[in-house]
Amino acid sequence: QVQFVESGGGLVQPGGSLRLSCRYSGRNFDFKSLGWYRQAPGKQREFVARIVSGGSTYYSDSVKGRFTISRDNAKNTVYLQMNSLKPEDTAVYYCNSVIVTFPWGQGTQVTVSS
Repeated sequence: QVQFVESGGGLVQPGGSLRLSCRYSGRNFDFKSLGWYRQAPGKQREFVARIVSGGSTYYSDSVKGRFTISRDNAKNTVYLQMNSLKPEDTAVYYCNSVIVTFPWGQGTQVTVSS
């Protein structure tokens, strides 16, 4: 059973930073390509960033230059470093495979507000 457990969210002022973590687990899946997604109130879930086999990274235009995705394979964890946060980054953030969409975890709430 594949599982994703996100953490690290919170309340931060505009311009601030947060680092999200996602611990993944499960058998019979290689977890080589993982992504972060977010869902703001009243909106559909959207792609934020992904890291693929070999370490290449891709970002949505809205976060490019501000967010950085990385991973620690020894800890089965993928991270999202978020800098220069804006109110429009407020959302619940999730991680998942970018190859197969597994059941979503509980996500972690990020609120950017003064």
